[in-house]
Amino acid sequence: MEAISHAGTVLGVLAKDGVVLAAEKKVTGKLLDLSEAKQGGYGGSGEKIFLLNSNVIGGVAGLTADGNSLINYARSAAQQHLLNYNEDIPVELLAQRLCDLKQGYTQYGGLRPFGVSLLYAGYDPHYQFQLYHSDPSGNYSGWKATCIGANNGTAQSLLKQEYKDDITVEDAIGLVVRTMSKTMDSTTLGSEKLEFAVLTLDPETKEPKAKIYRPVEVDALLVKHGLAKKDEDTEMKTA
Repeated sequence: MEAISHAGTVLGVLAKDGVVLAAEKKVTGKLLDLSEAKQGGYGGSGEKIFLLNSNVIGGVAGLTADGNSLINYARSAAQQHLLNYNEDIPVELLAQRLCDLKQGYTQYGGLRPFGVSLLYAGYDPHYQFQLYHSDPSGNYSGWKATCIGANNGTAQSLLKQEYKDDITVEDAIGLVVRTMSKTMDSTTLGSEKLEFAVLTLDPETKEPKAKIYRPVEVDALLVKHGLAKKDEDTEMKTA
């Protein structure tokens, strides 16, 4: 739990037509190779936000290595369900499968619990869009908006004040970006510090569509909401 309370913030908001996830990256630096996040894969740096299945995105706060292990387990469970039943795994069932594994690690000697909390943002035809949170003990709960990691208390109180039940994805994105700007430890918001993902329905196929933003798209989003980091060099020249 200590590792989670010091981890980068992960924030989720449930809207009537989608789910939004955002996360603060802690591992940053000028010498870090981020070419994979910029060009290859499906977006994301592979540190905080992951695609678990075509209908579920996961956000991780805590020990990254433990998180990677659980992400792989979740992906295997989702694919096994698809193979057996020829349909995407329901979001709550996937959360349950991971929580069963986590609970087992609290029960037997010689094992330590996974030092990870997860947010699951997903869609299934039964309950539409959903947002779940699970902790190392194996407990999980459904939320309209929640936050894990550092400064989660501040974020929760901000979300309580501003969240509305009939919020749209566009408004949820604005709410998430504003909340992250107030709760993150760093003074400037930029793509090197922030990961962002949105799950919506494709208007044509009516299938869930997960989008994990690339660094360029994150910067564009921050500019749109007037929260982009200011160029310090330009400021100093004009001063």
